[in-house]
Amino acid sequence: MSAANALSTIRFSDWDLSPEIANAISSKGWDFATPIQAEAIPLARSGRDIVGQARTGSGKTVAFGIPIIESCQPTGQTQALVLCPTRELATQVGEEMRWLQGDKGLKFVTVYGGTDIDKQAKVLDAGCDIIVGTPGRVIDMSKRGHINLETITHFALDEADRMLDMGFFPDILWCLERLTNRQQTLLFSATFPQEVLEAANEFISGAEHVMSDDLDVEVPAIDQYMVKIGRANKLWVLGRLMIRLTKEDQVIVFSNTKRMVDLLVERLDRHKFSATGLHGDMAQNKRERIISDFRDGKTRVVVATDVAARGLDVDGVTMVVNYDIPSDSESYVHRIGRTGRMGRKGEAWSFVSGEDAPNMTKIISTWNMVVQEVPAPELPEGVDRDPVRKQMDWGESADVFGMVPIRLSTSETSKLAIHNFISDQARLPDLAIGQIQADGTIAVVEIHREKAQHALDALKGKSMNGSEINVQIAN
Repeated sequence: MSAANALSTIRFSDWDLSPEIANAISSKGWDFATPIQAEAIPLARSGRDIVGQARTGSGKTVAFGIPIIESCQPTGQTQALVLCPTRELATQVGEEMRWLQGDKGLKFVTVYGGTDIDKQAKVLDAGCDIIVGTPGRVIDMSKRGHINLETITHFALDEADRMLDMGFFPDILWCLERLTNRQQTLLFSATFPQEVLEAANEFISGAEHVMSDDLDVEVPAIDQYMVKIGRANKLWVLGRLMIRLTKEDQVIVFSNTKRMVDLLVERLDRHKFSATGLHGDMAQNKRERIISDFRDGKTRVVVATDVAARGLDVDGVTMVVNYDIPSDSESYVHRIGRTGRMGRKGEAWSFVSGEDAPNMTKIISTWNMVVQEVPAPELPEGVDRDPVRKQMDWGESADVFGMVPIRLSTSETSKLAIHNFISDQARLPDLAIGQIQADGTIAVVEIHREKAQHALDALKGKSMNGSEINVQIAN
């Protein structure tokens, strides 16, 4: 639970919780509930179905954990199932519910892929009261006879929007059809796309809808910046951020693909920056070790995909970098929610190329966010050389047709003469030369981006009409 959220005026002691849970909460030093907890817990304890909207770090695990734990008894027969989109989140939810139960004695089993299936089967066959798992492995274990969904009375679905994004809804419906004795359903999500709402209405009728009060402002203490930069120079900007880090800083760099995670780690290492990659193709034990090291402060920089980062709920994260801009606004919300926790200051930096701009505009308007457009940060005092050299980015300079404007100092006004001069000197095909504008002092010529650098190099030092020309990119 993050103190970055404004707390409600409701105390946990107001609810007459079971002694085991009350003592566990007291041992954490918690007094007041978060807004989503204050709204959801009383209704869920009364047996109502809940559809709750709350962002990452709002304390929603406790919001569904308390009513589930209170409803279960240590009998060894499975009474509750919590489904999560990733193995990391399932592990985190399971750990949080274990300490939340205090001394009640419930047996929890966390079930997910990427681990020894026979060992998990033996643990399940020994009996458990609550299962926390991912949809695929829960279905697998059910088909193998190690999970009996018919005994389950309480069902919780965490981060439903991510379930939808990852294509898990058919799996969820498969489970729901077999939860024939389901008495209560608790569904939580940071966002509610139309598809999630329709699916929720399909398997939860008459649910109470509750939401956190702080959804409009995701992380109150966070500063959001965006740097408009071509893809070729995103690493240059990242280098300038990295060189400014202190020993206390921890950073998550987000990429949209597993391949880009690996490339970024490799490129950062080449420039003497230590970073650890995290994505779904890694072995489960390796991913858990990376997350543990990051949580313990042994690792300072992690480069991750959205799905893999679901387990990275670390209070000490001081900066989030969107190296790639996500295609949907919900992912952006989850990303920046990783920093600014526990009342700490946090920063989110987004690198926005020309092709990223529409997505970034949609994100800002959807969440009514204030994101400052700024240049790349300056080098720190005493550093006079960039750790990553800035490159010429022809793709970012080109228009939608791939043409880059080149400016030449020349008195020539004939467009045909200028065209022929460039074609001859740079040995360019006619199709690589576009529109030409000339006023007798300056000529602006469009050159295709694949030939632009070659043209600049070839024309340097050349003379036209008896005068040496000066050639550069036109701003």
